[in-house]
Amino acid sequence: MNLLSVQNIDVSIGQYSVLHGVTFDVPEGGVFVLLGRNGAGKTTTLRSIMGLWKPQSGRVMFRGEDIAGLHASDIAKKGIAFVPENMGIFGGLTVAENMVLATAKGKFDQTRLKRIYTLFPALEQFWDKQAWSLSGGQKQMLAVARAIIEPRDLILIDEPTKGLAPSIIAAMGEAFREISAQTTILLVEQNFAFAKSLGRDMAVIEDGKVVHSGTMADFVADQVLQDRLLSLSAEGA
Repeated sequence: MNLLSVQNIDVSIGQYSVLHGVTFDVPEGGVFVLLGRNGAGKTTTLRSIMGLWKPQSGRVMFRGEDIAGLHASDIAKKGIAFVPENMGIFGGLTVAENMVLATAKGKFDQTRLKRIYTLFPALEQFWDKQAWSLSGGQKQMLAVARAIIEPRDLILIDEPTKGLAPSIIAAMGEAFREISAQTTILLVEQNFAFAKSLGRDMAVIEDGKVVHSGTMADFVADQVLQDRLLSLSAEGA
């Protein structure tokens, strides 16, 4: 059984129809990547899965249960976390306070916290610093850490490498590999080099519709398909 199955969802925002019958399946384990040009509907898809936008039709099946239309807080309780493009952290609070707010009971599982320190050593170093003072890469690390401080089955991550230095992107990739060994990641990413290094399965969204899905290995091997769907080269991106 797939961990997540998005089935023919239509989403409108105000007077605009954004998603049109979006359908794809996310197997359990590893990294699933949503690709597409800017404005294709990738972020809206993540937000709809998380309950921040309500589909007008279709189903979002998570472990066999339709969660479409549930409140985001209820979806989170089922084991899904969301790391938005704007990171969703609180700049006026310390790293520690940001992390406490992400826990269910206001206290840490020390084993999980130690794992986070291993994945993102900078967070331990800046534990008592206000989040606004962190670098862009450190803020992104904090955003991801908040998503995994509680046990999760699925993490939705939107554009995590945007604006980051290559060295930070490489470190983020290593962390995602470690995380995806235990928790499935559904990743939206414009950096194709990063996406192809992590993704096992993928789908391409264009104008609010899924126009291709399959394995990342097959997509990387098909240069013509990449050029047609993404207007980029897997060799150079």
